[in-house]
Amino acid sequence: MKSALPAEKGGPRINEEIRSREVQLIDSTGDNKGVVSTEMALGLAQAAGLDLVEIAPNSVPPVAKILDYGKYKFQAQKKAAEARKKQKVVEIKEIKLRPMIDDHDYQVKMRSMQRFFEEGDKVKITLRFRGREMAHQELGYKLLQRVKEDTEQYSKVESEPRFEGRQMVMLLAPR
Repeated sequence: MKSALPAEKGGPRINEEIRSREVQLIDSTGDNKGVVSTEMALGLAQAAGLDLVEIAPNSVPPVAKILDYGKYKFQAQKKAAEARKKQKVVEIKEIKLRPMIDDHDYQVKMRSMQRFFEEGDKVKITLRFRGREMAHQELGYKLLQRVKEDTEQYSKVESEPRFEGRQMVMLLAPR
């Protein structure tokens, strides 16, 4: 008989799907029964009214456990759903500025930026230049430096200010 192939995407092999001649058997109480023939393991599983499930198909011999497959599948689904619930998708929020921004407008933008950092999101600051403002790029650079200094206690610079066409871009991430 050929060596066991890795398990398919549909989940672990159960009962008659197990192709190897012998398996490392773990019974329903969790005790290791050692290496036994697959037929004998299937007989023990049927006698207990449970399924023989291949847990580690890539080991030699494969590890099979006697358990209730429906319950096993349900527990795996619950664990996967819990993992999905806990993960947080980091979004990139964009704040658009102009080089000659007024003080009050700047403060409003800073408050919204701080809120984004508290929510765990990254912030992309886009500073757009229009017309003759391109001749005074140093004003835009100073403004982005001011933003960097004002947010340094709750953010870190992920990418320094750089030009992309007629706009200057900087990316900040929460600390």
